[in-house]
Amino acid sequence: MARAVRGGALGREFRWLWGAYTVSAFGTRLAFDAVPLLAVLVLHVGPTEVSALAATGLAVGAAVAVPLGPWVEFRRKRPVMIAMDLLRCAALLTIPLAYVLDVLTFPQLLLVAGVVAAADIVFTAASGAFLKSLVPQENLLAANARFEATTWTTTMLGPPLGGAAIGLFGPVTTLVTDAFSYLLSAAGIRAIAHKEPDPRGTERKPSPAHPTGSPTGPPPSPSPRLHPGDLLDGWRYLLADPALRPLFLNSTLVNGLIMVSSPLMVILMVGQLGFTPWQYGLAFAVPCVGGLVGSRLSRRLVARYGDHRVLLAAGTLRACWPLGLAFVGPGPAGLVLVMVVEFGLITCIGVFTPVLATQRLTRTPADRVVRTLSAWSVTGKLTTAALTALWGLLAAVTTPRTAITVAGVLLLATPLLLPRRQPVPPALEDLRKS
Repeated sequence: MARAVRGGALGREFRWLWGAYTVSAFGTRLAFDAVPLLAVLVLHVGPTEVSALAATGLAVGAAVAVPLGPWVEFRRKRPVMIAMDLLRCAALLTIPLAYVLDVLTFPQLLLVAGVVAAADIVFTAASGAFLKSLVPQENLLAANARFEATTWTTTMLGPPLGGAAIGLFGPVTTLVTDAFSYLLSAAGIRAIAHKEPDPRGTERKPSPAHPTGSPTGPPPSPSPRLHPGDLLDGWRYLLADPALRPLFLNSTLVNGLIMVSSPLMVILMVGQLGFTPWQYGLAFAVPCVGGLVGSRLSRRLVARYGDHRVLLAAGTLRACWPLGLAFVGPGPAGLVLVMVVEFGLITCIGVFTPVLATQRLTRTPADRVVRTLSAWSVTGKLTTAALTALWGLLAAVTTPRTAITVAGVLLLATPLLLPRRQPVPPALEDLRKS
C-alpha cells in the first residue's frame, strides 16, 4: 500500500486539494498573531482586550458555525469550501483597508475574528467530508499524514517569516498575504475536477447510534428543512459512538489544556525570564520538525501495531511533556529545555492527529460527516476559549508558572479518557445491532 501511495494513488485531484491547503496554511501561519499584534501596536489595547479578542473570536465563531453544520451537510462541499475561502479573504482585507483609511477599531477586529473563526469551522468540516469522497478509505491515513506534515512545516516557517515581514513592511503586511492565500486556495479547489454527488439526492439512512433519528429516503425537496434536532445531531453521534466518544472527550480536554499555556509562556519567558522575542519564536519554531517526524511515522506505526495501540501510546505520551514547561529557567539551558519539551510534544501530536482524523472519518457515515466534524470543532474552540480565560485568571491570582504547572498536572490524567479496548469496526457493529 505504501508503494501505491508514493506512486500517486492519492491522485491528481487530491494534489489540488493538498496544494490549496498548503497555500492557505502558510498564509495563516505567516499571519500568526497578526491581529492581536495589530491591536497592541496600532490601537494600544491592554492584556484584557487581547485576551477578549482571542476568546470572543473563538466563541462567536463557534456559535455561528453551529447552525451551519446541518445546512452544509446536504450541500455539495466544494462550493461551500470555495465560499468560505472567499469570505475569509474578504473579511481579512477589511482590516488593512481600515488601517490605511485610519478608521480601524477594536470592535472591527472582534467582528473579523468571529467571521474568520466561523468560516474556519465550516471549511474544516466540509473539507473532511470532501476528502472522504475524494480519497479511497485505504489511503485516508496517508492523506491525513500529508496534511499533518504540511501543518507543521508551515508552523515552523510561517511565524518567523511573518515577524520579519511585519518588521520590514508594516503591521498589516501578513494579513494581506493571508487574505490572498485564501483566494489562491479557492482557485485550487475550483480546479478539482472530481464530480461530487449532490447530497440532497441521496438517501439519509439512520445511523446505528440513532436507529430512529433520521428519516430514510431522499429529502422531500432540493432544500431540506433544518430541524432543531439537526443542530445537536453531531454531538449525539459523537457521544453515542463507543470509539469516538473517548477520543472526542480526550482531544477536547488535551488541546484546551495545552493551549492555555501559550499566552502564559509569553509572559513567563519574555516578561519574567528576559528572553527576546526572536528567542521565544525560535523556541517554538524549531521543535515543529517533530511534527514532520511524527506524521511520517504514523502510517508505519499503524501498519505495525494497529491504529488503536498507536492512538493509546501517542495519546498518553503527548500528555506527559507539557509539565516540563513549568521548570524553564533563564539563559540557554531554559531555551533548550523548552525546545526539548516542545519537540517531544509535537512529535507525539504528529503521530496522533492523522490517525485520529482517519478514525473519525472512517467511523462517521457520509451523511453525518459535516455535522460531526462541526460539533467536534465547535466544542474544541469553546473549551479552549473558556479554559484560556480561566487560566488567565489563575495566573493573575497566583503566577504564570503556577498556572502552567496546574495545566501540566491535569494533563497527566487525560489518558484515562482514551479508549482502553480495540473498538469494533463500524460494519461489524451494524451486523451486531441488526
